[in-house]
Amino acid sequence: RGTMGLAHVACLALRAEMEMKEWEDWKTGEEFAKWQKCFDCGQEFHSAVQFALGWAAWKTYLGRPGTDLAHVLALDLLAKVIRLSPAEEALPVLEARLALRQRYWSNDSDGKECILDAQRNLAGCLVALGRRDEALVLKREVYAGEPE
Repeated sequence: RGTMGLAHVACLALRAEMEMKEWEDWKTGEEFAKWQKCFDCGQEFHSAVQFALGWAAWKTYLGRPGTDLAHVLALDLLAKVIRLSPAEEALPVLEARLALRQRYWSNDSDGKECILDAQRNLAGCLVALGRRDEALVLKREVYAGEPE
């Protein structure tokens, strides 16, 4: 608020949700960007604010179909910020992101890159949990799928 550098997460989330709604209705505004960066200065959120907005975005768009852009972007944002959590908490989010990508976007080139990214993130989480054999399988799939 003001020059103190404080903000209410609920206010930030409401503003970001309104921005996304404007983009969906009229194709104006900044689409999903306000979930990730400051409205005033454009700086990306970080630490606790980024984490809180990642969960708020996911909570906001969770009920939408898996093919809905806001649903996908919210899950991507949550997967990005979940790294601030212990690996045990990150695992289900990263698994859900990979499953969503494999289900809906496995047939196009952009989707394949997103799947590889989701596999990389999940493999890193599995390593952190000491599940190296499972991580190795994913890393091999990533290696096999990367362009030469």
